[in-house]
Amino acid sequence: MDTILVGTRKGLFTLRGGEIARASFLGAPVTAVLARNGALHAAVGHGHFGAKLHRSRDDGETWEEVAAPKWPEKPADADERSPMSGAPWPWSLDQIWVLEADPRGPDALWCGTIPGGLFHSTDGGGSWRLVRSLWDRPERKQWFGGGYDFPGIHSICVDPRDPRRVLAGVSCGGAWTTEDGGESWSVASRGMIAAYMPPEKRDDPAIQDPHRIVRCAGSPDVFWAQHHNGIFRSRDGARSWTEVMAKPSSFGFAVAVHPRDPDMAWFVPAVKDELRVPVEGALVVTRTRDGGKSFETLRTGLPQRHAYHLIYRHGLEVAPDGQTLAMGSTTGSFWLSRDAGESWKALSRDLPPVYCVRFAG
Repeated sequence: MDTILVGTRKGLFTLRGGEIARASFLGAPVTAVLARNGALHAAVGHGHFGAKLHRSRDDGETWEEVAAPKWPEKPADADERSPMSGAPWPWSLDQIWVLEADPRGPDALWCGTIPGGLFHSTDGGGSWRLVRSLWDRPERKQWFGGGYDFPGIHSICVDPRDPRRVLAGVSCGGAWTTEDGGESWSVASRGMIAAYMPPEKRDDPAIQDPHRIVRCAGSPDVFWAQHHNGIFRSRDGARSWTEVMAKPSSFGFAVAVHPRDPDMAWFVPAVKDELRVPVEGALVVTRTRDGGKSFETLRTGLPQRHAYHLIYRHGLEVAPDGQTLAMGSTTGSFWLSRDAGESWKALSRDLPPVYCVRFAG
């Protein structure tokens, strides 16, 4: 029986066997979730009290608050400002955007935040350390926000062959890789194109806006990226990227890759940046099975008339079997596919707007 964690604008919902089994943090936004070694982790926005992290060791029946990522004191002489708005960079937590496991320890975790901080914990979120080697890169001063005021780290891809090798995706700051567990970093978004920038800056790898980056677990040198203005693929460990053209659109936020087949990936297209709705009001999922040479448009079970859903970055997830997919939308609808996206079943049309979806068992 599938257990699926669905983080929404008004709580965390646990689905089992296609039914809502539990609601947690009702009324509060849940921006990231993770199931790891018998523990559940949920990032919760508490309004005036800020972003918090909660942990459950009894399958979500009860929760305890644990430490939230915290920046060191900002140096008095640090004059860091957004290159777009000129606003001072905050050294404080606005949102926890992604949580991922670090296989180097049973309780080790990675965390990506807004503003663009990468944090690491060795004790299941009991404490966090800012990864200063990435935060102190001079290129960070070029990063800027896309839909948010400041940049954020939304994708953390760990190499299953060597957990010291990690890729972090930043909007808008490109992709960055470490080979030594975070001691040093190098930019890893060469080949991406930022059509929203002046011509002389469009190839700058440090200001790219990948909306989401995923890694194929079975072929870890293969990455797929849903970028702000296209789809990109890397076959050499993110040393270079190649643009992939898709129909009906290459714009979107979500991407999922088959856990064993690096040529199979799923996307949920929208019209464009200025019109973030499905093309012609018909919600579809696109799938490639040949590395991006061609795409299939999958519609069965999805609304095809006056459907104005958007799927956020973490709103599409594929299970370890490579056949089961879950998808939640900004209008609170939630679908499940058990045939690799060929057909979809609506499990709910009444959830709050969906931020993130994770299979938990």
